[in-house]
Amino acid sequence: MNSTWISLGALAALAPAAYRRIQLSRAKHRSLAGHSRMAKRLARWLPGYAFEEAEFFGCDGAPADVQALRRKAFFELGQTLQTRHRLSIEATAAAREDISDMQFIAAYRVPFQFSPLVQKHLKVGSFLQSAQGVQVTDLDGQSFYDLTGSYGVNVFGADFYKHTMAEGLALTQAMCPVLGSYHPVVASNAARLKAISGMDEVSFHMSGTEAVMQAVRLARYHTRRKNIVRFCGAYHGWWEDVQPGPGNPMPPRETYTLSDMNERSLDVLRTRKDIACVLINPLQALHTNANAPGDSTLVDSSRRAAYDRQAYTVWLKALRQVCTDKGIVLIFDEVFLGFRLAAGGAQAYFGVQADMVTYGKTLGGGFPVGVVCGKAQWMHRFHSDRPADICFARGTFNAHPAVMGAMSAFLDQLGKAETQALYEGLDERWNARAQHFNRTMQAEGVPLQAANMSSVWTLFYTQPSRYNWMLQYYLRLHGLALSWVGTGRLIFSLNYSDADFEAVVQRFVWATQQMQQDGWWWHTPTLTNRSIRRRILKETLFR
Repeated sequence: MNSTWISLGALAALAPAAYRRIQLSRAKHRSLAGHSRMAKRLARWLPGYAFEEAEFFGCDGAPADVQALRRKAFFELGQTLQTRHRLSIEATAAAREDISDMQFIAAYRVPFQFSPLVQKHLKVGSFLQSAQGVQVTDLDGQSFYDLTGSYGVNVFGADFYKHTMAEGLALTQAMCPVLGSYHPVVASNAARLKAISGMDEVSFHMSGTEAVMQAVRLARYHTRRKNIVRFCGAYHGWWEDVQPGPGNPMPPRETYTLSDMNERSLDVLRTRKDIACVLINPLQALHTNANAPGDSTLVDSSRRAAYDRQAYTVWLKALRQVCTDKGIVLIFDEVFLGFRLAAGGAQAYFGVQADMVTYGKTLGGGFPVGVVCGKAQWMHRFHSDRPADICFARGTFNAHPAVMGAMSAFLDQLGKAETQALYEGLDERWNARAQHFNRTMQAEGVPLQAANMSSVWTLFYTQPSRYNWMLQYYLRLHGLALSWVGTGRLIFSLNYSDADFEAVVQRFVWATQQMQQDGWWWHTPTLTNRSIRRRILKETLFR
């Protein structure tokens, strides 16, 4: 080890550019998730293939009787869903041809090898007619407990946002849809956001992705540096610079994807002079250095998740100090988590002050919004002594009156005692619920566990299997609504009562019992995650 450090020290002195390149490479996560160029090449090389019915039910080597059990259950499940949710499914099928997002979602609910047969026989609806309490109702009048959280929007429950949206429209309807000028409520919103975020200035945008784009633009503008740092697996919207690798048609150019909670990453920040900003999505603490989980990636049972608040807080404080020392802008991306962990957001929850923070989702009170709050030195878009040197950013619908009205109603509700009471003992309440869930699953003898970051959960599996993704359909059968990523992310609204939560646990029991009885979790000692991956490699190479 000492000789290695001596060699690196010599390299740093003799060839600093080469040393920095090696240092950067060592700070990346040692997986495809940390090497976006390699991941992108692999994505182009990976051939698509699909299981015919003869292979679909036995690709894990299950015996004929288990395959027959699975086949029977698969088609019966599909028929039940089709009958029970006929109107919702028919409406979805009719709209899918016109809506590209729906086509993508349908294709990527499950691993691609299984997708064609699943799309044909396990149909699900994408349309709802109403939401109430902690439930949603589809076009057929079938109700589900809502575990989608509206992708992070629904922090306080559907009824809460019905109120804030209606109040916001009533407050601003005399002005709508006049744009460009501001409704007076904008000023009070900005003042309250400054107090919440601890920042000096505020800018409004149309989405969380746009807010992050502007924060990065401003960091580059003021530091005169071009490169940004994101951490392996973190999501910051779908635009090019922050989404390298598969899913982005452009290769990474000015983005360093480093390993989270790693001292080597801090070393990169300490020694390079080309880094404008560091982006932090605090949700990444739940699945550090791994991409956001989804059932389409459940090729085996290797998915894991865990959350250590203390360890992540230590990491954030170390990161804060390095950024301060090196003049790097630290940006907290709280678009997803904002106001879920604490009334003051992740900054208050972890006790770490960023240079800029982005919000979205729930802050719009039910309407789309993006917000950047920042220190004055980073937020100005022009230099008065250099009039042509500006950082332009505008948007037709920025600070839309209806959105600003709903935001005002949201902030009003956030300050009320009954809302503040939801945050009291929040971690303890949801940690206890997760422990109860895990004990129940163990008692039922099913290979399922949950990891949680407060009310955001990820499910993982304790026994090797190629069919874990089937659970999403059994959960739907038993009245639980999931987002299209399936069991990868469950998002509970904070208005879930103990009785509501217990009803969800009971439905998990019914779903997992039925899935186990139907043979999907058949297992033999020779079936391991490693053997599954080897089999998939053979399928890929020799079909």
